[in-house]
Amino acid sequence: MLSTLIALALAVAAPAGSPHGLWKTPAGGHIRMAPCGADLCGSVVTSPHLRQHPDQKDVLNANTALRGRAIKGLRTIQVSPTGPGEWHKGWVYNPEDGKTYKAEVKLMPGGKLKVTGCVAKPLCQSQTWTRIGD
Repeated sequence: MLSTLIALALAVAAPAGSPHGLWKTPAGGHIRMAPCGADLCGSVVTSPHLRQHPDQKDVLNANTALRGRAIKGLRTIQVSPTGPGEWHKGWVYNPEDGKTYKAEVKLMPGGKLKVTGCVAKPLCQSQTWTRIGD
């Protein structure tokens, strides 16, 4: 009975079929993915640079009016559901270059999330993120 309860608790904590939770990028950043209305959104939790400079601002943003906003907590991705485990028709913002790209997200087996940003297809770049928490 106890093992069944533990298994159920773990399934609820980080559902394998859900993109919601905390994800680690290849560069060591942590992004919290959560629902935002009908869409899926991601916000910066931390990164190697933020750990050294916690008050970092969005100084490279193409829109000069947004350059004073904090990187920590910044929404950097928003995508709409397009099918089971897939979200397209959205955007991803890269604070490292201050640019916004068309985005696609796909839930992969083994606790992975494939995030793709495109200037225009086929000019795309993908990253695989790893689930690290809920």
